[in-house]
Amino acid sequence: MRLTRRQGLLAATASAALGALPVQAAAPKKVFRMALVAAETGFDPVRISDTYSRLITSHIFEALYAYDPVARPVKIVPNTAVALPEANEDFTRFIVRLQPGIYFQDDPVFKGQRRELVAQDYVYSFKRAADPKNVSPMWPELEEQGFLGLSELRAAVAKGKAFDYDREIEGLRALDRYTLELRVKAPRPRLIEILAQNDLRGAVAREVIEAYADDTHAHPVGTGPFRLAQWRRSSLIVLERNEGYRERYFDGEARDEEGRRILAQLKGRRLPMIDRVEVTPIEEEQPRWLSFLGGEHDFIERVPGEYAPIAFPNNKLAPNLAKRGIQHFRHQAADCAFTFFNMEDEQVGGFEPHRVALRRAISLALDIDTEVYRIRRGQAIHAQSLLLPHTTGYDPQVRTANGEFSPSKAKALLDLYGYKDRDGDGWREHPDGRPLRLSYASQPDNYSRRFQEMWLKNLKEVGLRMEVVYGQWPEQLKQARAGKLMLWFLGSTANYPDGIGMLQRLYGPQSGNQNYSRFKLPEYDRLYERALTLPDGAERASLFRQAQRIQVAYMPMKVHVHRILNDLAHPWVVGYRRPLFRNEFFHFIDIDLSKLPA
Repeated sequence: MRLTRRQGLLAATASAALGALPVQAAAPKKVFRMALVAAETGFDPVRISDTYSRLITSHIFEALYAYDPVARPVKIVPNTAVALPEANEDFTRFIVRLQPGIYFQDDPVFKGQRRELVAQDYVYSFKRAADPKNVSPMWPELEEQGFLGLSELRAAVAKGKAFDYDREIEGLRALDRYTLELRVKAPRPRLIEILAQNDLRGAVAREVIEAYADDTHAHPVGTGPFRLAQWRRSSLIVLERNEGYRERYFDGEARDEEGRRILAQLKGRRLPMIDRVEVTPIEEEQPRWLSFLGGEHDFIERVPGEYAPIAFPNNKLAPNLAKRGIQHFRHQAADCAFTFFNMEDEQVGGFEPHRVALRRAISLALDIDTEVYRIRRGQAIHAQSLLLPHTTGYDPQVRTANGEFSPSKAKALLDLYGYKDRDGDGWREHPDGRPLRLSYASQPDNYSRRFQEMWLKNLKEVGLRMEVVYGQWPEQLKQARAGKLMLWFLGSTANYPDGIGMLQRLYGPQSGNQNYSRFKLPEYDRLYERALTLPDGAERASLFRQAQRIQVAYMPMKVHVHRILNDLAHPWVVGYRRPLFRNEFFHFIDIDLSKLPA
């Protein structure tokens, strides 16, 4: 006989309680189960960039600051810090004071002793991103903050020296056990947004990293509300409550109806409220959808577009699902789906007019209406540039050539710059007569195949031949960073409210990291660097508009859409609200055991 979810929980709890005192039974465990859209890559904060791994690390590690769980517009609040940073007038020196009495999760490395979080742990953690040995994809973002002495410390390694973690630098110092001083070369008025990323900027303990140096991905030890209990790569991730987590209670600043509802339910509850999280990567849409419907998972994020007409026809939850008490969360994401062109590729790269014309013609040939209404089933809006909703610089009224669909203009542009079919085989060649074959990187799942079909059809219409190169997502990411892909279609989500995060995608020094296009234009780099130093205002907004125009003019990336995300949860999931600029939410939800199927 197969037990229901509720019966299974009670049976497991009763079994676990047999060795306990007979006078008091253990409380039923609260377990949250969900599926990931793609497999993780690992759990070392300085060595990851993918959303799927970062979902996990954001619950294990803790940054100095975090986001209020209910506030909209978003609000940054102290996390392990006592208060917001104390900054000087020109935002080049910051003092951060840590809360005493925060401890790392238990680990054999600590030999049975409690290990307190101290200011030096953040100094060490930031230095790890600078250590070339770690090949951190997030190093360029940290480098551009300009911490005094940090780049010089990294440069010493190139001269044949080992990275010296013990060398004190002016930009990152522990003034005492709980006080951190940060100094930067130029004004950084939004530095706090970099310090509010649990997934990437959480503190690690040096002794843990040194003990597990051969496989730091598999041994994440932080101060967060959960610890990694089990990991079967690309198959199962299990988190369990950190029993040593400090006293922390749900609270927030509710500014809208949904926020007030959640706060009324959960205010004052000790975090985390659940005991265990089980995450399973399921890349194919149908099994992921069926696992949710069947109750194997409590929650499904990013409901596949194929099932949108079934789950929420006309963007309203279907009656059969509403009858089951299923909850629908619809959200305009601060993200985009985009295709990058490798600017160093001999087929599509370069700044010569005919190369620019080829990329712009490809952009014009892509029927984004097909993507929005047929593939995504209306769960996206057309993108006009690389600027993202909910971030600085985004204007929903702007219209650009990035959002234009015109096969006739694409053909005319190709003809004008010499891309013609010279041998009569139906496919255009380069202006010098060389064969032209586009190579589109993709994944071997059904959802990705629908995009491949759109590309093949649209490009064929304008006489461009394309082949598809298959690979798993983590492998494609490695290839993209190494500059070995010609074209790749993927998504990007904002890490923080400042729109400059997406502008990094075209910043020259980010080539091989966030700048998959390997786009290098001095004019763009100068305006980007200027925008880093300015406070929000008219001058900075003008720079964002210039960056937008450069992206559209040179087309190193085609930004397709901004996605509308639909999440569903069973009725026993309490308090969920999709994060905007953070990944973490496991410790902000509860499981109502009384609502589990009997």
